[in-house]
Amino acid sequence: MTVTGGAPATGERTRSPSAALLADLAVRALRQEACLSPKPGLADGRGRGAHDDMGLPLLLASARTLRPTFRAVAEAAERAAAGARFLPEPAGAGLREELGRLGRAGEAAMLRATRGVNTHRGALWTLGLLVAATAAGAADEREAAVRAARLAALPDRRLPAGPPSHGELARRRYGVPGARGEAEAAFPHVVEVALPRLCRARAAGAPAEVARLDALLAVMSLLDDTCVLHRGGPEGLRVVRAGAGRVLAEGGAGTARGRAALAELDGRCAARRLSPGGSADLLAAALFLDMVPWPEPGARAGRKVFTCRR
Repeated sequence: MTVTGGAPATGERTRSPSAALLADLAVRALRQEACLSPKPGLADGRGRGAHDDMGLPLLLASARTLRPTFRAVAEAAERAAAGARFLPEPAGAGLREELGRLGRAGEAAMLRATRGVNTHRGALWTLGLLVAATAAGAADEREAAVRAARLAALPDRRLPAGPPSHGELARRRYGVPGARGEAEAAFPHVVEVALPRLCRARAAGAPAEVARLDALLAVMSLLDDTCVLHRGGPEGLRVVRAGAGRVLAEGGAGTARGRAALAELDGRCAARRLSPGGSADLLAAALFLDMVPWPEPGARAGRKVFTCRR
């Protein structure tokens, strides 16, 4: 999938929402994703899903813990972008390293709050990049994704050596893009899949929860989710993708046939211990971008954007 869009002309910088607001929106997006139900294989208000160590209260506590990190990320991006085109070298590399340092500190705080449970490592990476891109002056969702991709592609020379994550191991083993590849491609499953589905569902009059579930299922039906691959391999991924596609083909989470297909998929995920955490992270990213108060439409004439807040 191709994402188009670009930065403003040299010397032009869009006025950004405050760092405090962006942090609040990032946390709100995590909370909305956590509370969404029923999510196949994922912890929600009904229970732990395919997890033994994760439930809704823990996810909400984890999200609260990350607010200072998101604010610090936004402030760092504001400073780096002030008075300059976004990400000139060497400022871009310096910002990337600063974001890496902030992200690692945020992850440590998260793990202390959750007693070692990895609740939001992937979401911290994804939302951190998008918060930074938005704070630095992106004018809309697509531009935020493109700017975030530039950041993701830069090396973090201060990254300490350590064992690879489960997602990274799955990425290497199965040759899929993973969270890093998604970011470097400018988040196609967020901008081209989740946001348009969210908009279509809302335009059709669907309740917010149904719209969010359909957006999640759209991502699940297409994404090579490394969380699923780690737990279930290619066959587990086939179950998740085919099951999510069937829910949508039956009319989505807002129809009786769609809900029946969703319940069936939920049961299969529980039986196989499959948790589409990567898809959940990308839904949170879409919810964040949808909530950002972007400039008025006239300020971005000619751009195809997907903001669809009520």
